[in-house]
Amino acid sequence: MNPPALTMFLISLAIGTTITLSSHHWLLAWIGLEINTLALLPIMTKTPHPRAIEAATKYFLTQAAASALMLFSCLISALQAGEWDIDTPPELTVNPLSLALMMKLGLAPLHFWLPEVLQGIPLSTGLILSTWQKIPPMILLLQTSHNINLSLAVTVGLTSVLIGGWGGIGQTQLRKIMAFSSIGHLGWIILILKLNPQLSLFSFILYIVMTTATFLSLIILSTTKMYQISISWTKNPALTTTVMITLLSLAGLPPLTGFPPKLLIILELVKQNMTILATLVMLASLLALFFYLRLTYIITLTLAPNIYSSVTTWRATTKPHLTAAIMNILALALLPLTPTILLV
Repeated sequence: MNPPALTMFLISLAIGTTITLSSHHWLLAWIGLEINTLALLPIMTKTPHPRAIEAATKYFLTQAAASALMLFSCLISALQAGEWDIDTPPELTVNPLSLALMMKLGLAPLHFWLPEVLQGIPLSTGLILSTWQKIPPMILLLQTSHNINLSLAVTVGLTSVLIGGWGGIGQTQLRKIMAFSSIGHLGWIILILKLNPQLSLFSFILYIVMTTATFLSLIILSTTKMYQISISWTKNPALTTTVMITLLSLAGLPPLTGFPPKLLIILELVKQNMTILATLVMLASLLALFFYLRLTYIITLTLAPNIYSSVTTWRATTKPHLTAAIMNILALALLPLTPTILLV
């Protein structure tokens, strides 16, 4: 794709997100989401591969279905209440509206499109889909969090944590692993959405930071499969080590950046007398911990089987990547700043 066209689509993404974030009117929010979707489709198909076309088609159909459900709910809301204000949706349309936004986020059980779409697109587009495209629906959910059904949020959150862990165990493709990782992390965020929206926003910001760092590192290493990342040590030893620790941060191990959101969410659930739910979520997160640790093990201790005549990738001189370095530092070292961030 030529640079002017790519720039135009990226600007359209920014405009669509800005419209959604700054609107108090459901119709404007819906228009912003549609601009976002339509701007991403050409970026997904910039490589004319059948798998990319298939991924774009699946993404378009899923987002169109979610947008239709959202628009239908907004119309019913406008007919009942006589207004399009985001802050006051009637009781009847809260659940379908929440489900439409959760479908756009890829939360279980409406998650089936996300692994397949992410697998069919390049890593750079996958980065946009896993981070930037999650922002508008999540902000809309945060704006309506005071009206969301607690049972729905808890059910979807717990199911997403389970599916995110269970689905990632049998995967060898890194993009699918990152898709199930995204489902699991968003499950944690939705779980606490009704009880503490500020904590949900905090967890979402850290999810964006950690996922961006992981995708940027994979882009630099040019790895999309497990066996490729197992031999990436010869390409860039420092970055490979950083990827290993970033995966542990995604798993939520202390003292890394991924630990505070999970700790604070568990504490909030215990504070709300939801001890059984907190226990279930912690046990479900062990499934995700397994495949993160497996990836870490593959990076550090194993090499892919090589025949005698195979050529090993030799370490080449690499140029510095400032953005990836900053994001990796943030993905590893934000634990001491957690109280300050929460007070802001």
